[in-house]
Amino acid sequence: MSPMTKMLLAAAAISIALAGQVMAHAHLKSAVPEADGTVKAAPSEIDLTFSEGLNLKFSGIKVTGPDKTAVKTGEGMLMNGDTTLMVPVSDRLAPGKYTVEWHVLSTDGHKTNGTYGFTVAP
Repeated sequence: MSPMTKMLLAAAAISIALAGQVMAHAHLKSAVPEADGTVKAAPSEIDLTFSEGLNLKFSGIKVTGPDKTAVKTGEGMLMNGDTTLMVPVSDRLAPGKYTVEWHVLSTDGHKTNGTYGFTVAP
C-alpha cells in the first residue's frame, strides 16, 4: 500500500470518527415560538425540542427583550421523553423582538448552545 493511500485511509477514518461525534450532540429541532417567527399573543412558555434527551440540571435558557433586559422565566422542565425543554415565561412580554439564548447538556454528556429570535406583534 502506497504512503498516499495510507494517508487517505487515515484521513477518511478520522473524518468518520469526527462525524459520529458531531451527530451525538443534541441539536435544536424546533422551537415554540418559532425561530424568526412572529406571534400575535405573548407566549407563556418557551418550548425547545432537541434531537436527543437532555440533562435538566445543566440545561436552560435566557430570554432578553427589545431593550436588552432579561425576561423573568421560571424553572424549566423536560417533556416528550426528555427531548423538549419547557421554560415558563413569568413576565408579560410587550410587543417587540426577543432573543432566546439556550444551552443544553445531552444525556450522553455533550454540550451545545445557540441563539434564536422571535417577535411579539403589536
